Amino acid sequence: MSVQIALQKFPKEHKLKDGLKTRVRPLRKDDEEEFHKFFLAVPEPERMFIKHRVTDRAVIHAWCADIDLGRNLPLLALADGQVVAAATLHQQLGGWRRHIGRVSILVHPDFRNRGLARFLVAEILEIARSCGLERVEAEFIGEQVAAMKVFGFLGFGHLMRLDDYVKDMQAITHDYILMGLDLKTDEEYAGMG
Repeated sequence: MSVQIALQKFPKEHKLKDGLKTRVRPLRKDDEEEFHKFFLAVPEPERMFIKHRVTDRAVIHAWCADIDLGRNLPLLALADGQVVAAATLHQQLGGWRRHIGRVSILVHPDFRNRGLARFLVAEILEIARSCGLERVEAEFIGEQVAAMKVFGFLGFGHLMRLDDYVKDMQAITHDYILMGLDLKTDEEYAGMG
């Protein structure tokens, strides 16, 4: 199944634990302003762990201008037009890792602990299965304990831990943790149905 078919169910409404309604859909070109505001709301210590300089408007502009949902599929959760979370499925369309996707998630500080991260990651996993991926991985810094718990709840296990292996944007070293999940492919997705 292709990513276009998997995305036909979006936009999708989702109610958080506290009753707040969110709208979930893929990133669009006209999301640039709100997407940039979303990253600016992330506390500076947390932004140190993001691989890109998301406070740089040019970075966000490039992401919104050159959307390739086959390679990087960001799902946004919006509440009253504000981006409150983003989960992304990263894929390599060729090579020896083409069957493995990478998942990342970030939730606005004001919208955490409401089940949004778990919901978005579960949606990304469903899309990954639809795209025929066999495995997904997620990368963490040692201090991201809460995020690792969410992924663990969804079935991810620890694949590797490397002490003092990565550096944040201030060149401070941190442990690197790689978690992974083997995706079970339904007969429908495997072309046997």
